[in-house]
Amino acid sequence: MKIINQLKSGLILCICSLTSFAQTTKNNLPQLGKNSIQDVIAAMTIEEKIWILLGSETELKKPKADVAESNGIIGYTDKKVAGAAGTTFAIPRLGIPAIVLADGPAGVRISPTRPNESATYYATAFPVGTLLASTWDTDLVNKVGKAFGNEVLEYGIDIILAPGNNIQRNPLNGRNFEYFSEDPLVSGKMAAAMINGLQSNGIGTSLKHFAANNHETRRFSTNAEVSERALREIYLKAFQVALKESEPWTVMTSYNKLNGTYTAERYDLVTEILRNEWNYKGLVVTDWGAAKNVVDQVKAGHSLIMPGQYFQVEGLEYAMANNKLDVAIIDQAVEKLLALIVKTPTFKNYKFSNKPNLVEHAQVSRAAATEGMVLLKNLDNTLPIAKNIKTIATFGNTTYNLITGGTGSGMVNKAYVVSMAQGLTTAGFTLDPQIEQRYTKYVDSVEASRLKPKNPAAGRPQIPELKISDDLIIKQALLSDMAIISVGKNAGEGADRNLDNNYHLMDSEITLIKRVYEAFKAQRKKTVVVLNIGGVIDLASWQNYSDAILLAWQPGQEGGHAIADILTGKVNPSGKLAITFPEKYVDVSSAKNFPGTQGVDPLNVVYEEGIYTGYRYFDTYMVKPAYEFGYGLSYTTFSLNNLTLDKVNFDKKIKASITIKNTGSVAGKEVVQIYLSAPAKSIDKPTQELRAFAKTKLLKPGQSQKIKFTLTADDLSSYISSKAAWIAEEGRYTISAGVSSRAIKQVISFYLPIQLIIHQVSNQVKSAKPIIKEFTGK
Repeated sequence: MKIINQLKSGLILCICSLTSFAQTTKNNLPQLGKNSIQDVIAAMTIEEKIWILLGSETELKKPKADVAESNGIIGYTDKKVAGAAGTTFAIPRLGIPAIVLADGPAGVRISPTRPNESATYYATAFPVGTLLASTWDTDLVNKVGKAFGNEVLEYGIDIILAPGNNIQRNPLNGRNFEYFSEDPLVSGKMAAAMINGLQSNGIGTSLKHFAANNHETRRFSTNAEVSERALREIYLKAFQVALKESEPWTVMTSYNKLNGTYTAERYDLVTEILRNEWNYKGLVVTDWGAAKNVVDQVKAGHSLIMPGQYFQVEGLEYAMANNKLDVAIIDQAVEKLLALIVKTPTFKNYKFSNKPNLVEHAQVSRAAATEGMVLLKNLDNTLPIAKNIKTIATFGNTTYNLITGGTGSGMVNKAYVVSMAQGLTTAGFTLDPQIEQRYTKYVDSVEASRLKPKNPAAGRPQIPELKISDDLIIKQALLSDMAIISVGKNAGEGADRNLDNNYHLMDSEITLIKRVYEAFKAQRKKTVVVLNIGGVIDLASWQNYSDAILLAWQPGQEGGHAIADILTGKVNPSGKLAITFPEKYVDVSSAKNFPGTQGVDPLNVVYEEGIYTGYRYFDTYMVKPAYEFGYGLSYTTFSLNNLTLDKVNFDKKIKASITIKNTGSVAGKEVVQIYLSAPAKSIDKPTQELRAFAKTKLLKPGQSQKIKFTLTADDLSSYISSKAAWIAEEGRYTISAGVSSRAIKQVISFYLPIQLIIHQVSNQVKSAKPIIKEFTGK
């Protein structure tokens, strides 16, 4: 009898019925963990196999049969962690527990309150992905992951749905704050460091969203048309790097179509590439609500569909009954899920405390935030703030209402937020209390007057800047020693950013910056702008009206203290841009086709730029950016010297070393970036591509450090679609060592005597039509 008919007759196959059945049969049945996984699968009914592949939401109430049918609930599992994203279904008679999955690219996302309890359950809001990537420090990101993962463990969660590892293809992507970089090497290494840190706690991660999920507009139906070369060299490469250096327990596929087929239904993507080419052994899970063709999703290689719905149960059952889905495929999927379950804290009966060390983790968040903030501008040593400056005039809504992170799945219920004003006050500066009262009263009144959003996770439109009179600004210029203006921008899941008032500053923001700058300049005093943002914004319209610009990103709950640490020089800024800031939005290589063809559903997005995204485009086509990839200022200076190679002809690998010296007057850290230029004989290639990077230790004035790198044949190769192979072409290769893609300090070359076929694969995920013309030569 079909499961759907069982449901209609009131015989719901759910945990409650399985539990009663277990009481009489458990002693005679194989148990997960005591018997082999194959024995457990052999004891499962077809219905149980289907149900366990279809996960549940945790916020559901136990349904009656008629309610279940109308709401699409396929069963019931006790709510284990309030606010978590979902659970799997338990089968008690076989010793299979339900495990918990929760959101959290920047901290655990759970509810702070629980029914019939007075306690609160807060989590640490860590800095967002863009900031962590700007540290260029994988050891630090690993440390953040360890603290973050401890909270996952102690709150009874088994899988954290992070990190996000999509490429920042365009500045307007609403979820760029979750992702790391425009470059696949930086993205992949940061993701791997986060995964390794998180999973060191014995919990699992979910590397997402696989793949080409690079915008939010109509994300459930959009179709990304990408050439195979661009996919393999840019959009898949970030995942490949992460998987080479870590072993995430799960990989999450994306909502979008890729070259005409949903990623979750692509066998060539999930099995041929992810599993067979890259040798991934873990579990593949769908994104939440990516409910399309469930049979094809399972055939593609998924072991968990989140969250399950009735039509999926019926679809799988019908396919099996009509020989459209082999039970062997179901068994393989269940095997991977059970293999994951036995690793989890839940299965091991870990007694979680619900009391992670939030005080200690807040300090980790603060330290990480300082390492990823980028000093963009610093005329006449405006920063660090001089010792004789005591009073500071502070302007901008987010001076008193810091944006810690983006909206949607990236939101975190934290116990507190340190505002920039609090950070400056704690650092010993005097702020005008009347200014603070004006801003807090204004923000509170606007928020109180606004309707509650239908979807709280989507956030709210930005509040216009408080109107400050010229008289008050002039008064502040007379009474204060300097001015600091905070500019805040936010975005998140489900929508892309607005070009007019999110990428570009609002008129009220630009006007405020200009008026404050002119008033303080008239008094020969400095103006600093602090950017509390999650992604790239326009700078051209206002940056000349500032003496210094600090890119603080969205720095987590301790952001105010971290900002003050940088402004005062307690910490020397060492962050570097992992994303290019263009002079004009139209200079972005994807600008003309983002987010896609308007008025068409599904939205069609043609990646016409191919591999030329980010600095690969700006540097190859000599387009001047506002601030280039890898850029960032310091309060000291550094020299790069003695770039050497261990050989002149490449043979399997080549070793390089370079010496970095602090030539300034204060201690600091520098990021060394290694770019490679390859011969372009059969296909075009970027002028240069990042192939290695490292951050120095804290170097005292006059102190040096030698950094060593190893480049392999993989680093020399490009994907040639016509040959379905990664190939390193014969010829001369140039290594450029610099502190940004435009600030190259040392250059050296070596020779590859013969062409090498590094990896022979097969063409996969092909587009039905040409995306770009891959011309020969330049």
